[in-house]
Amino acid sequence: MYIIGDIGNTEIKLSLLNSKFDKIKNLKLKTQLINPRYLNKKMKNIKRYFPIIKSCLFCSVVPTSYIKFKTYFKKYSKIKCFELKKQNIKNLIKIKVNKNQVGSDRIANAIGALDNKNNFIIIDFGTATTFDVIKKNTYMGGIIAPGIEISLDNLITKASLIPRIKFTKTKKIIGLNTISSVRSGFYWGYVGLINKLVELIKTDTKLNYKIVLTGGLSHLFKNSLKVKSTIDKEITLNGLIKTLKFIKI
Repeated sequence: MYIIGDIGNTEIKLSLLNSKFDKIKNLKLKTQLINPRYLNKKMKNIKRYFPIIKSCLFCSVVPTSYIKFKTYFKKYSKIKCFELKKQNIKNLIKIKVNKNQVGSDRIANAIGALDNKNNFIIIDFGTATTFDVIKKNTYMGGIIAPGIEISLDNLITKASLIPRIKFTKTKKIIGLNTISSVRSGFYWGYVGLINKLVELIKTDTKLNYKIVLTGGLSHLFKNSLKVKSTIDKEITLNGLIKTLKFIKI
C-alpha cells in the first residue's frame, strides 16, 4: 500500500492506495492546522494500515508542512516519505525549465495529463491561478496569475465599503450594486484573463491544445470560456500515482 499527498497553501489532499494503486481512502486537511495532534486526529482511520504501507509520495508547495509529515511518519511508523521534485523523472516527462523553480504540484498536474500524443494547457484555480503548458511529453513552462479567492479577500480587506462576498458565477455584466459589481468584475475579469492567456499561448507556440481545468473553482468556468475544456479535479493525485508507478519507491 501507499500514501500520496498534495500539500497546497490552503488545503492538503491525501489518498491511501492499495497495491494496485487504486484510491481506497481520501482525506482533506487544512494546511495551517498541521501539527502532531491534528495529524493524529485526522489519520486515525489510516493508522491501522501503517505496518503495510510501503512509502508516501508528496507534491508540496509548503516545505514546512512536508517536513511535519516526514517527522510524523518517522515517529509513528517506518514509512518513508519522498517528494516528487527530488525524484528522477526525466524519462517520464521532460522539463524545459529549472525543476527547482516550478511547484511540484504543477509537475504532478503535467504528469497527470501526459499522454505523449496531445498538447495540454492545465489551468489550476488554487491559491494562485496557474497555467501549465505541456507539449506531448515535455513540460514547457507556464504562467502564474493571482488566485481568485486571495485577490477577493485582499480587496475586501483593503476597501472598507466592500462587504464580505462569496465568489460565485454570475450572468450579469453590469452590476446594479456593490456586491453584483464585484462579482461581475471578478468572474468576467477572470474569464477574460483565461481566454486571453490561452490565446496568447497558442499564438506564441503556434500549437493547438486540450484545455484542462482543475482546482476548487474550476467548475464555475467550464461553460463560459471561448475554448472547449474538460474538468479534472483529480489530476494532481493521478499525476502522483503515475509517478509512483514509474519510480517504484
